[in-house]
This record gives sequence, structure tokens and C-alpha cells, in this order.
Amino acid sequence: MTDAYAKAGVHIDLANETIARYQSILERHDDPRVLKGVGGFSGCFALQGYKNAVLAASTDGVGTKVLVTIALHRYNTIGADLVNHCINDLLCSNADPLFFLDYLAMGALEPETAADIVRGIAQACQTHSVALLGGETAEMPGVYTPPHFDLAGTIVGVVERDALINVSSVHAGDVIIGLPANGLHTNGYSLARATLDQSRWSEPLAAGSGETIGDALLAVHPCYLPYVRAVQRSGAAIKSMAHITGGGLVDNLPRALPDHLAARFDPSSWRVPRITELIVHEAGLSAAEAYRAFNMGIGFCMVVARADAPGAVEAARAALTECPVPGVLQSAAVVGEVEPRHPCGPSVIIGGR
Repeated sequence: MTDAYAKAGVHIDLANETIARYQSILERHDDPRVLKGVGGFSGCFALQGYKNAVLAASTDGVGTKVLVTIALHRYNTIGADLVNHCINDLLCSNADPLFFLDYLAMGALEPETAADIVRGIAQACQTHSVALLGGETAEMPGVYTPPHFDLAGTIVGVVERDALINVSSVHAGDVIIGLPANGLHTNGYSLARATLDQSRWSEPLAAGSGETIGDALLAVHPCYLPYVRAVQRSGAAIKSMAHITGGGLVDNLPRALPDHLAARFDPSSWRVPRITELIVHEAGLSAAEAYRAFNMGIGFCMVVARADAPGAVEAARAALTECPVPGVLQSAAVVGEVEPRHPCGPSVIIGGR
């Protein structure tokens, strides 16, 4: 029966070898909050220390960035992309991440590749004090053609009920602080691959640069949790937050605002990453297209009262200096403001008055 299953494309022995590799990785990232010996079909986590806890959860993937990973045979960063993306989504409710579960589906199981991916997940979880509670690795011949795979994850976090973000607290006159992006993060890769042929990925990103186009495409999606918490420790009250993912500023900021308000951005207040500039130029994108396809240099936004803005920016810049995001061209800055929304107008305006 095992031989027949293997002929059909599913290899149980390889699955067991892969699990053994996972266990050796996870033993180095042991977390006392993960309960052991309580059943082998789910993970159990001990929640402690909250008075009126609200659980927050999010699920996401890394899109077609996996195709860049496969083409360059560099599997050790895509797991961090996934974890960091999910933490940032959770952060928009002001929740602290608790535990993470991953889902890896491969056309043909490659234990070493799978271990590299999971090792990146485990390292990112450890960096941000997240328990890697479990996951699933599936071999799916006929669905994925080797060496193709897909990767997704689910994260659960917690926040005290009275600390939840409430977008109704945002008012006209509030300002928007932007945290810098270092590249495409986990969005826009279908357009990037259609624009920049793989044969060019070994080229320098810019004249005299030691970074290649391929390096820039694989730049790890940053986790913004340390910078947001630094702002809050400074005493600044963050009224709302937005993680700038698919849809860019145009589609993500409205989720952080009441319907009667709009966000106006000043694009001269930040820099666009070189890789994004290259794609926008070579694809001949209009500004409207570019700002919906890419983050355009702003990876995360915080809305604060105008009086809190100087202290918030100073705190974010200090945190970015202490723990820099590799590859960024700028620091935190005030990048826009909140204004009344015209009844027939958009929720996000880029430039102009």
C-alpha cells in the first residue's frame, strides 16, 4: 500500500523525515506556554495574565513571492515574510501575537526545503515572542507541480478589551505617521515578475549597488510590532493603524478611518524603494495604478492626534535606529493627515490640496 501511494506521488517516509526535521528545529525554540502531552491532533496554549481578554486572529499567505523563492532556490526567508505579515495584520487591532500555525503544501515533498521554510517561520516567531503551536505539511501531486508549493499561516493574539483600536476615535486634523517599507513585502509580485524577466534578477539593482534585483525582490517583509510599541511607550495614543498590503495606501487606509473622513498623503514626505521605482517605470504605471499595486514605500501607518505627532515620530525613529529594517531608505515620518471626506470624494487622496 505504501509503494502504491508513493507511485501516486505521496511519500509517507519523506513525510516522517520532514516531521523529524521540524522537531529538531522546534526543540531549539521551546516555549513554556505551549502545553505538552495533551493530544497529538491540535496544539494547546496557556493564556495567562489578562483581565478582560479579547482574542484576535488573522490568516494570510505570501502570494506569488513563492515563485521568486523557487526560482532563486532561497527558501530561508519566505517563512519570516509570512510570520511578519500576519503579526502586522494582528497589530492593527492592537493585539499582541500569541501563537502561530503554518500550512505548507508541496507538489513533491522535499524535506530539506520544507525544513528551511519552517526554520524561517520558527526564527521569526522566536524573534517576536510568538509560540509556533503547530502546522500542516501536505504533499499534493496533481495540484502543485514540483518544485512549486504554497505557504499560508494563521496567527492568534490577545488584547485587553479597553485597549482595542476604535476607529471612531479618529478626527479631522489627526496626522498619519508612516513606517518605511524596504520593498514589495508580500504584494505585487505577479506584476513584478511580468515586468522584470527572471533573466535580469542577477543584475545590480542600481549602478554600483551590491544588491541584485533578485535580492530586492526577496527582501524580508518587516515586522512593525517593535516600532508601534515604542510609540505607545512614549505616551502617544495611537488611534488607528493600517498595514499596507494588497491594494496599497488607497485600499488599506479606509479600513482605519470612519466613513466620513479621508486620508490625504504628501508623497514628497517619503521615498519609494528602488525596486518599486524600477517596476513602476518599466511597467509604465500611472500614479493611480502604482498606488494600488504597491505600498510605494510606506509599510505601516499610525493615526495620532497632531499634538502627539512629534513625540511619536521621535520614538519610532529611535526604535528604527536601535533595530533597523534592512534596506530602508528613510525613517518614520508624518506622511499625511486626516480631513473631512467630500460626500462624492475618495477616502484616500495622494498629493494636492
